[in-house]
Amino acid sequence: MSDCAIRYHNVHKQLGGAAVLRGVDLAIRPGELFGLAGINGAGKTTLLHCLFDFCTPDAGEIAIFGQAHARSAARAPLSFLPERFQAPYYLSGNDFLRYVLGLQQVRWDDDAVRAAIDALELSPDALRRQARSYSKGMMQKLGLAACLLSGKRQLVLDEPMSGLDPKARALFKRALRQLRAQGRGAFLTSHALADIDELCDRMAILHGGRMVFVGTPGECRQRHGGGPAASLEQAFLNCIAQ
Repeated sequence: MSDCAIRYHNVHKQLGGAAVLRGVDLAIRPGELFGLAGINGAGKTTLLHCLFDFCTPDAGEIAIFGQAHARSAARAPLSFLPERFQAPYYLSGNDFLRYVLGLQQVRWDDDAVRAAIDALELSPDALRRQARSYSKGMMQKLGLAACLLSGKRQLVLDEPMSGLDPKARALFKRALRQLRAQGRGAFLTSHALADIDELCDRMAILHGGRMVFVGTPGECRQRHGGGPAASLEQAFLNCIAQ
């Protein structure tokens, strides 16, 4: 078994003639909660798209549990929630979950579905309604529920707390900690550094197409913020200013 759930090695990518990723190296361990931070346009979403073969790196290698990412079988342990998630408007929440789980050959389990929606405070009544009636927060909860129910070893979540209210954010963080207790991991991007600080075992900062920091939030504060009492936000600003 590979000692990495996801590994990027010297990954380069240009889009529209501009370098977006410049020799990215990153190793994410199985079962850890890992946060990726960066300003808008830093390349975070491109990094995830390369992982899923939505776009092809110009150079470098990406491996998923030791297998080359370009093989479709290698991506089988992953469940992905994009930043702008939108379920088909004509499906009910229940229909969407049944469809997604069917694609992944996951058996429908009423108790598991109830536990997932309870964990995110998405009401059973909402699942009976068409997605066209959902608010942004409800839509986000539906996508997160699908990821949790997938049973996949590794979740990949692009801004997963976008649109969630404070209570829903707290509930989702609790759900991720329970996921980790089951031996499953999550690789997530977030602009909310406080969430990364509270939740993640390790983090990385992507800036100018390069990884400028990889380590624990505490190590980031110590190295770039002036000490463990510094805020992660200030450490982030100091890090990308160097």
